[in-house]
Amino acid sequence: MHLSVLIETLRREGFEFEVGRPQVVTIEQDGKTMEPVEELLVEVSSEFLGTVSQELGQRRAALVKQEQTSSGATRTTYLMPTRALIGLRNLLLTATKGTIIMHSLPHGYQPLGPKLQRVRNGALVATEAGSTTAYALDNAESRGTLFIGPGTTVYLGMIVGQYNRQGDLDVNVCRGKQLTNMRTSSSDGTVQLTPHTQLSLEQSIDFIEDDELLEVTPKSLRLRKRYLDPNQRKRHNKN
Repeated sequence: MHLSVLIETLRREGFEFEVGRPQVVTIEQDGKTMEPVEELLVEVSSEFLGTVSQELGQRRAALVKQEQTSSGATRTTYLMPTRALIGLRNLLLTATKGTIIMHSLPHGYQPLGPKLQRVRNGALVATEAGSTTAYALDNAESRGTLFIGPGTTVYLGMIVGQYNRQGDLDVNVCRGKQLTNMRTSSSDGTVQLTPHTQLSLEQSIDFIEDDELLEVTPKSLRLRKRYLDPNQRKRHNKN
């Protein structure tokens, strides 16, 4: 994204700011709201064609052309709303093990369609401020994919991972193990954590939803909920 280039430039110059989910620019034409459309060209091996087609189908992409290349790969052309392309590249790169070739070109405008369904799973959200512990992360790890490791400073409402189900889940990643005379720090053995996923700037921009923000500082990138307080988030969702 060109947006990530601008954000990285400002970050290196010492700015601190927050970024919301990218939005497309719509226009008014004959009293109707029009959204931009792009032509997406995808080239992928046949073994991943079903996975790519399923993902593009969920994003309301219309297949225009399909053909075989001389190398045996399948080249397909789709028309789809520009807003459906947000977050698509990294997702397809992961699904095809980095073998996909894709690029898009502007293709005009069409009447604004219905809101796209949420295709991303929920987030793991920190419930208190403090420093993360291996004991607490070990419990949270079974709920999804973590974005932070032990000893990381977090705050209330900060996103610490991706939930393996739909909807968000509040987790306490700062809780320490309660020690007693019968239960010491070594009685349960050493905690073995799976290496956490370190999101890049572009991956972080792709990840956030409308109710989330990316906090950018010269030293770090943090994902957070727009409303840090869980009660505020519940009231906002009801409204």
